[in-house]
Amino acid sequence: MPARTPGGRWSAGPSHPGPSHPGAARPRGGRGRDRAGRLGRGTVWTVAVVVPLAFLVAFFAYPVAVMVGRGFVVDGQLDLSGFADVFSRPRTWRIIGQTLGQAGVATVVSVLLGVPGAYVLYRHRFAGRAAVRALVTVPFVLPTVVVGVAFRSLLVEGGPLGFLHLDGTFAAIVAALVFFNYAVVVRSVGGLWERLDPRAEQAARALGATPWRALRTVTLPALTPAIASAASLVFLFSATAFGTVLVLGGLQFGTIETEIWVQTTQFLDLRAAAVLSVVQLVVVAGALLVAGRARTRRERALQLADPGLVVRPLRLRRRRGEPRDDGLALVRGATALTALVVVLLALPLLHLVVRSLRVGDGWGLDHYVALSTASGGVTVSVWQAALTSLRTAVDATLLALVVGGLVALIVSRRPRRPAARRAVAGLDALFMLPLGVSAVTVGFGFLLAMHEPFGLDLDLRRSPLLVPVAQAVVAVPLVVRTVLPVLRAIDPRLREAAATLGAAPGRVLRTVDGALALRAVGLAVGFAFAASLGEFGATSFLARPDSPTLPVVIFRLIGRPGPESYGRALAASVLLAVLTATVVALCERLRRAGEGGEW
Repeated sequence: MPARTPGGRWSAGPSHPGPSHPGAARPRGGRGRDRAGRLGRGTVWTVAVVVPLAFLVAFFAYPVAVMVGRGFVVDGQLDLSGFADVFSRPRTWRIIGQTLGQAGVATVVSVLLGVPGAYVLYRHRFAGRAAVRALVTVPFVLPTVVVGVAFRSLLVEGGPLGFLHLDGTFAAIVAALVFFNYAVVVRSVGGLWERLDPRAEQAARALGATPWRALRTVTLPALTPAIASAASLVFLFSATAFGTVLVLGGLQFGTIETEIWVQTTQFLDLRAAAVLSVVQLVVVAGALLVAGRARTRRERALQLADPGLVVRPLRLRRRRGEPRDDGLALVRGATALTALVVVLLALPLLHLVVRSLRVGDGWGLDHYVALSTASGGVTVSVWQAALTSLRTAVDATLLALVVGGLVALIVSRRPRRPAARRAVAGLDALFMLPLGVSAVTVGFGFLLAMHEPFGLDLDLRRSPLLVPVAQAVVAVPLVVRTVLPVLRAIDPRLREAAATLGAAPGRVLRTVDGALALRAVGLAVGFAFAASLGEFGATSFLARPDSPTLPVVIFRLIGRPGPESYGRALAASVLLAVLTATVVALCERLRRAGEGGEW
């Protein structure tokens, strides 16, 4: 029966107050369940925030603070005279200039070569495109020590490019940095270019613009956020490169990163190392600020594209009967340049394999056979070091996946309150700092801080978990940057619909966020595993003599005189490169075109 409402109107609802009415009585226990649900959700999100923050404070902020504090605290008092002392040295300004110069030139060259590569590999369709993408990505995840060894074998006297006399020069270091960071530009710019709405460029062409003018005035401005983000990341990675610069440049072309290592290990000058760590932190903070703003603009640009629009890759060959396109020369030029770069990327790796098979005046597998013996100043065999690296990388990857996954989950939320939005942005920035802070500072800080940490009667320096924890600190930002874009792209209405249908918060996370981010998680696991497998800066301080990792063994073999040690270092580098390349190949199989994170 219709019921009269308090305002005198008739409604078709029941005459008794139902649950949908404002004054309706809730079912017995309903308020208690709602309150318990809110408390449960609050507890879950609190734990999700506290666990990563505790990890960051205990294993990053605290060791770095102890390391820097040792340089600025003298006899229990703050002493900042180290800044004046360090900056009065001509060597310091030379090191800073070399760092900025190498990183700046490497960034410019990487962008100039990477943008055409992104166009060819993400806007065109050809046989073997997936294989070329994987090949381009391999250098980025290769350990920096392997990159240094590969270029050194290519440029030394007697090598294929020895006649150029580039060994130990500024140009060799820049070439190695471009080799390492080319994939960052290709993947970052290509990911946006692949999903860019082509109708704006087609409209410009229809109005009479030439292909080059349409590219310059329409497409490139739309790609500016991705290009700026990639450039800032390349600068960051180049400014903090350690193994590559140490192997190729030695002490003549050092950077802030290698100088911190020299001041710490050779001169035991912690005050100078602390000052340089602060200088590097300032440079890194600036690069991260630019990268963060560019990344935000990139995400906004991605939202401009129509999700339902199918952007078909262009063909490299013109069909019969089609009118000749004036832009074909532009396409051919980009294709030729990309093909040349791919060949140059493959050359150091191929030569590394060839040199590892060179035995005296002949050829053989002697260096690979010697990997099973402990000699050349190394207490374990290379195979034992490889197993240690694999076990350590597994532990570091699991830890990085848990911490980085929680950070990505929290940061992917879009709270309505401005204060909450600023807190989320701050959390995102905090967990990016390990990307740029010197791994040497982190490693040496572990040695100083893990003896009675926080005043506890513990000595964690001998713990086998110290190395994977240090590697996880470096890998967490990679996990966050890989998973976060996918989580942010999820329509919030999907979560709301699942919750409306009665799904608990845990089930919503599992069936919505987890299902859609599954492939990105697989890619994050691969990147974290590869990064942990090749980490050298912090591990060089923390690895015990009886259980060194593979990059540490390679560096020790390089420093030993004699062709046998060098040959074993080459063979061990090939082994490490094969392991990382296998991981990358598996990651590419988990990633469909256009999916995944930034890299």
